[in-house]
Amino acid sequence: MNPNAIANTPGLDRRQLLGVAAGVALQSVAPSAWAKPDPLLVGGLPVTCNLTLPVACVARATANSADKSGGPKFEYEYSKYNGWPEIKESLMTGRIQAAYMLAPLVMDLADKKIPVKIVSLGHRSGAVIMVRTDSSFQRFKDLTGKRIAIPSRFAVDFLFLRKMLAKEGMTPKDIQIVEMPPPDMPAALYAKAVDAYCTGEPFGAAAQRAGYARALRMTRDEWRNYICCVLTVREELIRDNRPLVQDLVNHVMGAGQWLDQKQDNRNKAVTIAAGRKFFNQDPNIIKFVMENPTDRVTYGDLRMIRTEFEELMQLSVEAGTLKAPVPYEKYMDESFTKASRAAAITL
Repeated sequence: MNPNAIANTPGLDRRQLLGVAAGVALQSVAPSAWAKPDPLLVGGLPVTCNLTLPVACVARATANSADKSGGPKFEYEYSKYNGWPEIKESLMTGRIQAAYMLAPLVMDLADKKIPVKIVSLGHRSGAVIMVRTDSSFQRFKDLTGKRIAIPSRFAVDFLFLRKMLAKEGMTPKDIQIVEMPPPDMPAALYAKAVDAYCTGEPFGAAAQRAGYARALRMTRDEWRNYICCVLTVREELIRDNRPLVQDLVNHVMGAGQWLDQKQDNRNKAVTIAAGRKFFNQDPNIIKFVMENPTDRVTYGDLRMIRTEFEELMQLSVEAGTLKAPVPYEKYMDESFTKASRAAAITL
């Protein structure tokens, strides 16, 4: 409608004129001019325990590019953090609505009435305890009184360390524990600022490949049903956009199966994760993790098994990272994995 025609329409007061004009202005905006929703930011650390996230992001973007239907599409984007405290703060305050998080940390947040839920695993295994190649350390008894770095007391790496100490009748009181961001650990070991460190990959592989460190223990050998990083979302996202959460879970599950199908897929994942948008790391280090041995980190079995989480919760209580047992339903939403259909990953 011509604006002049509106102005000359009899019987319209000023308020009505403004309303009609606004409606005409909206009609004149082409559909392509509407703002596209922002991608869902999903926080993660540059660790191979989080590798399913970059694969899922790229797989969804690839599927969107191939879809010429013109309909609405889900999008999610990796948001890199360097430490668990920062990612925890962002999730708590709602700056991000989804993230890969330490499972015991999610239990603690949920118990403190932070509205978050675990909706999927991210990986299996993947933690190592590293010592210097030139050290004489063969047993944990040899580390009595020594400085050992861990990412956080909420990290499952710390529970792994406790398990290994207990095997030799030791407790954390027999060593000196230092909390340190995983990217700083290899350099700290090289400089002899610590005597050992326990963390997720690729920060064990980085020092091993450089030749100055060796693995004292790996979860692949000692704790096969190891759970660490889990996909966590805020409850308002579940309430407001269940289809998006389901799609994300489907792509994470699909990425896990794809990664464990064949080595060529892992090589493609290395190239993706090493890029600036994701881990921004030397691809040779990530490749080392994927090959030495090939099950150093696994991704195919992302089932959420209640007994495994309850064991993890109990270990966290014993470690003092949780003050009391946390009911399973308080931190877990199984509905998405139960309804999941692993997305086909075509990369």
